[in-house]
Amino acid sequence: MSAENMMSDLEEFRAEARAWLEAHIPTEHAPIDGPESRTYALDWQRKMGEGGWTGLTWPKEYGGRALNVAKQIVWFEEYARAKAPSTHDSSFVGLNHAGPTVMACGTEEQKAFHLPKLLKGEVIWCQGFSEPNAGSDLAGLRTRGVVEGDEIVVNGTKIWSSYADIADWQELLIRTDPEAQRHSGLSWVICKMDTPGITVRPIKTMAGPRKYSEIFYDNVRIPLSNVVGGLHNGWKTAMSTFAFERGTASLALQILLIYKVEALLAACPANRPVLKDRLAGLRAEAAAIRAMTYRFAIDNEHGVPGAEGSVIRLYFAELSKRVTAAAIDLFGLAHREVLADHGWAFDYFDAYSETIAGGTAEIQRDLIGERVLGLPRGGR
Repeated sequence: MSAENMMSDLEEFRAEARAWLEAHIPTEHAPIDGPESRTYALDWQRKMGEGGWTGLTWPKEYGGRALNVAKQIVWFEEYARAKAPSTHDSSFVGLNHAGPTVMACGTEEQKAFHLPKLLKGEVIWCQGFSEPNAGSDLAGLRTRGVVEGDEIVVNGTKIWSSYADIADWQELLIRTDPEAQRHSGLSWVICKMDTPGITVRPIKTMAGPRKYSEIFYDNVRIPLSNVVGGLHNGWKTAMSTFAFERGTASLALQILLIYKVEALLAACPANRPVLKDRLAGLRAEAAAIRAMTYRFAIDNEHGVPGAEGSVIRLYFAELSKRVTAAAIDLFGLAHREVLADHGWAFDYFDAYSETIAGGTAEIQRDLIGERVLGLPRGGR
């Protein structure tokens, strides 16, 4: 296809996406947590699925449309422009890193069973990686899985699991070989959240919602067939998960941030030149992350993203904090209704989690130094 025809095809796709979004965006705001937020997210996912707007780049055999990543980017641009429901809802984990991990590392049976359900809006996934004493140092996790016949018996604790209280399935990382050293002897398994022995305790964040949870496993039996990527090979599988989480998972959020900066610039009065200059700088930063993100997404269209995703992940997390802080400075506490109506107050508090989720900012800098720049490994 010639460049001219490709651009024409993209613009036609853009017009189609814009028209569909204008006709179908929900008029009511999403509930912040609980069963109502699950219902809202799944209903919206089903509606998009029925319209053919889910899994745009996923293979057709799993319910996707097998389109190129350029059209995925166009969809996210129109999605942000239309102010559609946040993509960072309870569907996020399943669609953006659990699903892609199963697609990259799972068996054909696992793919055929789980992937279509995600796109149809039938299930919610959560993540079971971090533990009270193993967050950034994930290789130190202690939640143990003992193989008994055709099952794995799991005991331990996980924490900071997003939407675990309303999830159907979990991507769970456990230690299945206690004799192995750190990164070795782990397994990535698919855990059904209503399995006997699982207790979920929601945690309220400073932003307000009960988004995260602590999870306790007491002799939880998981089929051995639910291991993804091979028994004791969980670290390699988890690296695929992190590659998606740090790389392409936040593509829609990064595009949305660009629109938010433009909205702040438009709202900034001329009699606040210092703040306007600050916002102009943020606009330039947003343009830079957009260019990096688009290049990264296109370069990794047909495989698992590389370590360069940590550059984007770190940049996006830090920029989110600066943009939301600028919003607070622009509107101030005297305009609390504006902060509330536009979600800036929530975004300001929630942005602090961005430099922790998927590996802290310090971990991202280590990864960039070692795996992208080739620098010697830092002290541990």
